[in-house]
Amino acid sequence: MQISNDYNYQDNAATRDAPWVRALFIGVASIFMVVMLVIPLMAVFYEAFKGGWDLYLAALVEPEAVAAIKLTLLTAAIVLPINIIMGLAIAWLVTRYQFKGKQLVTTLLDLPFSVSPVVAGLMFVLLFGLNSTVGGWLESMGIQVIFAVPGIVLATLFVTFPFIARELIPLMQSQGDSEEQAALTLGASGWQVFWHVTLPNIKWALLYGIILTNARAMGEFGAVSVVSGHIRGETNTMPLLVEIAYNEYNFTAAFALSSLLAGLALLTLVVQQIMSKMQARKYAKGINRDAIAAPKLVVDTTKPKAVTVSSNSNS
Repeated sequence: MQISNDYNYQDNAATRDAPWVRALFIGVASIFMVVMLVIPLMAVFYEAFKGGWDLYLAALVEPEAVAAIKLTLLTAAIVLPINIIMGLAIAWLVTRYQFKGKQLVTTLLDLPFSVSPVVAGLMFVLLFGLNSTVGGWLESMGIQVIFAVPGIVLATLFVTFPFIARELIPLMQSQGDSEEQAALTLGASGWQVFWHVTLPNIKWALLYGIILTNARAMGEFGAVSVVSGHIRGETNTMPLLVEIAYNEYNFTAAFALSSLLAGLALLTLVVQQIMSKMQARKYAKGINRDAIAAPKLVVDTTKPKAVTVSSNSNS
């Protein structure tokens, strides 16, 4: 819809910041970003590559490094599908149904954000350790959770499961369910509504949540450190091996793995920015298309009560 009027809004000089104030804020923010982010990141890559490509690659192909990389990728590959399913289910439950305890569900959803990852790891040790009832029963069946891959997966799931749901809930609440109800009225099944109506509307938020979940899963240290046992070549993920290598003064391996993790984080940011631009471009195209198709609303400011609607001759 195009709205045209004759009001001219002029900037009030008294409400605008002085140039030096704007420059001060920009300068302080820039210095903070450079000191806290850019310089440390550059230092990591410098230390990783200062010995040359040969030492860098040799550090990454060490058996312990290869095992840590594989375990990190395996954990992320297991955690992501579970988080996608649970995130969609929780977001759907919170936004599409009214029930007692709804506020409790949304509160518990934020629990991993407020609980220390170390505490989360200890909770799983108490629940699934050999001295616990559940852990002892699983051990009798030949299933080891703590100090094994299942414990690492559970700890990673705990710290990552809110991300997708938290990205979807605000979007699904703002969109409402009118389109879904219309599709159901027209005879679509539940799966058809999900695949052809709901999923296209939430795909960007879902992808963004997946990216955040993957980044956190591969970089998690605290909870995984408690449940892994630091068994070399078996339960050490990339962040854990970075700590071990650094404590053993193997700086080449430590910074090589650190640079790999930092590179994955930067790649995540690049993908996130590309997705944001694609979403903004698609949204802008939708607004322009609606503006062309809509009638023009002309407001006559000389007669405030007179409002005329003229048809768009181009539509």
